[in-house]
Amino acid sequence: MLKMSKCFARCCFALSVVGSVALSGCATTARNSTSVVDYLYPSNQEVVMPGVPTLKLPLRVGIAFAPGNSGTVESPTANVIWTPTHPRPPTLNEKLTEMQKVDLMREVGERFRKYPFVRDIELIPTDYLQQRGGFANLDQVRMMFDVDEIVLISYDQTQFVDQGLMSLVYWTGLGAYMANGEKNNTQTLLEAVVLDIPSRKMLFRAPGTSTVKGSATLVNKSQGLRENREEGFRKAAESMIEHLDAQLASFRAKIKERPQDFTVIRPEGYKESGG
Repeated sequence: MLKMSKCFARCCFALSVVGSVALSGCATTARNSTSVVDYLYPSNQEVVMPGVPTLKLPLRVGIAFAPGNSGTVESPTANVIWTPTHPRPPTLNEKLTEMQKVDLMREVGERFRKYPFVRDIELIPTDYLQQRGGFANLDQVRMMFDVDEIVLISYDQTQFVDQGLMSLVYWTGLGAYMANGEKNNTQTLLEAVVLDIPSRKMLFRAPGTSTVKGSATLVNKSQGLRENREEGFRKAAESMIEHLDAQLASFRAKIKERPQDFTVIRPEGYKESGG
């Protein structure tokens, strides 16, 4: 009896060690991001002091996504042994599709169209913006699309994936299909930065954030993460659009209250409704 109890204790200890190793070795982080700062100020470009913006009413505004990187994956453990029932997590390198970008740019454009001081909106495809292109690239965009103001949209989405206690049943095989052992947390930041290209001056910015928590089985892990990414972008976009409305109204008031900060050119006969 004593030998059996010792054997049982050793088995329990071994299982606890295996479980703790499995749990501690399966946390991963994936990040997809773009950066307006990295795009505008690459390491080899000197920072230029902005001037006083000249606003030619009504405005022609361009909207584009800042180019950037994606698919960075980090794991806190370097010596994890992956098995068929405990596979290596996939590289989460999915970016926003061009169609998703166009849909979001249209929503942003609708907010600008509500204001009479905006005449036209140009949606600029991502291909026209170069990695770390800086203001030289924006000058090219300005000439091609005939816009002086541009809205640069950037995003930063990070997914934290961990395995909870339910993941221990993966070793049974059937557990990979039945147990929601994959816990994930998706944090998303979207930001719209409005620039006057000739003066290099940022006029205003509007951020939006979201947090989505979820769980999935091992088999449905990729699908669950994809759905959380999409939901994270959708909620962050709603938040950004809400802040953009407030910033546009504030910017309109700022032009009237602080005329020394802007040069406003109105063509003959131009009259903005509401004064």
